[in-house]
Amino acid sequence: MLSFAHPWVALVAPLPLLVWFGLPAHAERRTGLRVPFFDRLARLSGEVPHSGGVVVRRHPARLIVLVLAWLLTLAALARPQWIEPPLHRDMPTRDMLLLVDLSGSMDTKDFLDASGRTVDRLTAVKQVLDDFLSRRKGDRVGVVVFGDAPFALVPFTTDLELSRAMLRDTAVGMAGPRTAFGDAIGLGIGLFAKSTVKAKTVIALTDGNDTISKVPPAEAAGVAKDKGIVIHTVAVGDPTAAGEDKLDEAALKEVADRTGGGFYRALDRAQLADIYRRLDEIETRRVDTVSFRPRRDIYWMPLAGLLGLTLLSQTLILGWRRLRSPKASARAEVTP
Repeated sequence: MLSFAHPWVALVAPLPLLVWFGLPAHAERRTGLRVPFFDRLARLSGEVPHSGGVVVRRHPARLIVLVLAWLLTLAALARPQWIEPPLHRDMPTRDMLLLVDLSGSMDTKDFLDASGRTVDRLTAVKQVLDDFLSRRKGDRVGVVVFGDAPFALVPFTTDLELSRAMLRDTAVGMAGPRTAFGDAIGLGIGLFAKSTVKAKTVIALTDGNDTISKVPPAEAAGVAKDKGIVIHTVAVGDPTAAGEDKLDEAALKEVADRTGGGFYRALDRAQLADIYRRLDEIETRRVDTVSFRPRRDIYWMPLAGLLGLTLLSQTLILGWRRLRSPKASARAEVTP
């Protein structure tokens, strides 16, 4: 679609008409030639003498060329632009952080995969997370893994394929055998520090009892609430276990309640998949769609037309003069 950045330039289009009708005709004083045989010169030239000034009549073709040149000049000054089809860009409005427990107890094989084979807890979590992430287009996702200490595996990114690939490469014990859940929440809060979006969500998966964190999970959750972060906790451990592997459901519930999130328990893969379906409904994708139409300047087109018109008109004028000059010379030779 064609548009003009400075359409007001069209207001000066009638200016030549105002000059034509509003200003007096151009007049020049010239020295006259006085000869005693003026009547003879008039007869020889075929012209009829009359009094007054000489008015030069412009050829209609030249007038048309001048009008077109004026209009093309104004068209270039108006800065014509061609508006391209609209482009749409989805801007993420949510940052989602996954806290994944890699402690030694995640190696327990008490889950069934989609084919019915018995797999360890981490494998089941990764399979379900992979499907969950495939539906999160429009969100920025980050991944933190924790054991003895938390580590940022993937910073916030819209490249969900990268997040899925990094998750597939995780292994039990790579962050240490114990569970530092509270410190993982603290690291997550730090990752959100530079976030500018309103919706900030944490999904935490753990199967153990926090015994090594410097900051208790409940205190870390209080800080998260002050920062506007919602934490959903998913318990994938055995609530009947004891010792280091004991699942502290009370702590997980408190973390979720403090931040306005939900607590979920997954005893098998089916429950785990159902949890993520519910989370997918709760944490619906929120996207701000930004639309803009690129503008391409084409002011060079009327300028090119003006140049072509000028060259063509001058070429025709010179050609016409060359055609007329032999005739004028021949007429002068036969004149008595």
